[in-house]
Amino acid sequence: MIEKWKGFLFTVLWIASIAGCGNRNDTYLDTFVEEKPSEAVAGNGEEEPTEQVSGGLCYVYVCGAVAKPGVYVLSENSRVYEAIEMAGGLTEEAQCAAVNQAEAVTDGQLLYVPTVGETEYAAAEASDGRININTATAEELMTIPGVGKAKADSIIAYREEHGAFSSAEDLMNVAGIKEGVFNRMRDYIKVN
Repeated sequence: MIEKWKGFLFTVLWIASIAGCGNRNDTYLDTFVEEKPSEAVAGNGEEEPTEQVSGGLCYVYVCGAVAKPGVYVLSENSRVYEAIEMAGGLTEEAQCAAVNQAEAVTDGQLLYVPTVGETEYAAAEASDGRININTATAEELMTIPGVGKAKADSIIAYREEHGAFSSAEDLMNVAGIKEGVFNRMRDYIKVN
């Protein structure tokens, strides 16, 4: 079960990086703080901060399927739904069930709201619990029975040198993985 959640989280973060989470030419972070921290929003560089931000506040980067992605300043006891409201609310494509809106925010948090299509893709990828040997990290590969650090590194090295595996059986071309080891791994791996 933990592996499924790790796979799901990895997929969501991967999708977030591909989707260009907040890729709106926000090269510089300009945060504006008004009288109350709950009204603070990320600016576009046209104004100056009205007061110094001090302890008891959290900077939260809200991106993905929200109206105004950016960095927002909230009080330390704020909730995710408040950060989403500050970002202009959810878009029509947002998969609101993928984000726990009752969760407390933390300083430096990345709050990514996926779209319905992203969560459906991620769920399909993570649903069977098997590890994709063409995309897995060394840590993910080491969750497969019979694969330790050395074998995981060998799999990645082989993949980098020869390209993606076209079938699961191609693993037997990796040094140290023969039929017996492969048979222990077979039910835990996939190739996409």
